[in-house]
Amino acid sequence: MKIREALEKREHEILAPQASKSSESRGRARLESEDDVRPAFQHDRDRIIHSKAFRRLKHKTQVFFAPTGDHYRTRLTHTLEVSQIARTVAKVLRLHEELTEGIALGHDLGHPPFGHAGERVLQSLVPGGFNHYEQSLRIVDVLENDGQGLNLTWEVRDGIAHHSKGKKGAPVGLKPSERASTLEGQIMRVADLIAYVNHDIDDAIRAGLLMEGDLPINAIRVLGNASSMRIGRMVRDVVVETERSGLSEICMSKEVLEATLEMRSFLFEVLYENGKSTSEFKKASGVITGLWEKLRELPEQFLDKKIVKRDGLDIAAKDFLAGMTDRYAIGLFEQIFIPKPWIGTPVS
Repeated sequence: MKIREALEKREHEILAPQASKSSESRGRARLESEDDVRPAFQHDRDRIIHSKAFRRLKHKTQVFFAPTGDHYRTRLTHTLEVSQIARTVAKVLRLHEELTEGIALGHDLGHPPFGHAGERVLQSLVPGGFNHYEQSLRIVDVLENDGQGLNLTWEVRDGIAHHSKGKKGAPVGLKPSERASTLEGQIMRVADLIAYVNHDIDDAIRAGLLMEGDLPINAIRVLGNASSMRIGRMVRDVVVETERSGLSEICMSKEVLEATLEMRSFLFEVLYENGKSTSEFKKASGVITGLWEKLRELPEQFLDKKIVKRDGLDIAAKDFLAGMTDRYAIGLFEQIFIPKPWIGTPVS
């Protein structure tokens, strides 16, 4: 028996009956020989970690654009915090931890530079609109690995496709057609909200935009007055309520869900749409718009010729722009649009 087969057998012995099993995956878009050591979901997790798009997350905005402090979150640290919370829930419920982790690590690969502000700009520029979760799937399906994609399993892709909630979307309680097909994918959706609601409060307090006393009183009464307390309360609630449901779906209690959504609404009002924290994004929107126009004007200088030929100019420009880090976008904008002083030959 190969090591992978022994690990797959162990999954059936240890995991809950409702958990996804590597040996029962719906498979990959392209047939390939499975690894001798790693089961399919573990292999997917590793492919995401080693991708270029994953490494670029360290220079992409979470909330604050190019913060000078060392302790503000980036898109990468957000992803790691989501992964930790998601894997904690999966472990307690005896669900597949590595599938959960793979979905978490891949969920934001398609985020453009400058955070959600950058996404809003691309939504207005790209014909047909732009959604970061769709771009995440395009990255793992097409763009990574020199155009071959990562060929991930159906379950990881399904979890990535169903994680996004936006300003109003609920983390739990969706119709079966609207939620991830696996419990692991449903965990990822709620873990994402738990992570950013808490770490964005932490960053906003560090930035001086919030004080602990500003937080909504009812939500704090339910969830706790410290980040670790709130995360612990939310995670415990998800575990208890999901077990109570017989693992039919990932659940939260009405009280904790309402408090969590109240906290999210508060953050949108005072942070995500606050003039101080988003002031630099007005400039960033000009950067993205300028680059969009220039990329489409001079595709031969910047865009992938194969993508232009196969998918069209707009798709190629979108792929290139969405893949940029904040600093790369700024650097390219300066290179294209900012005049440089002339340095002539010295005359004796």
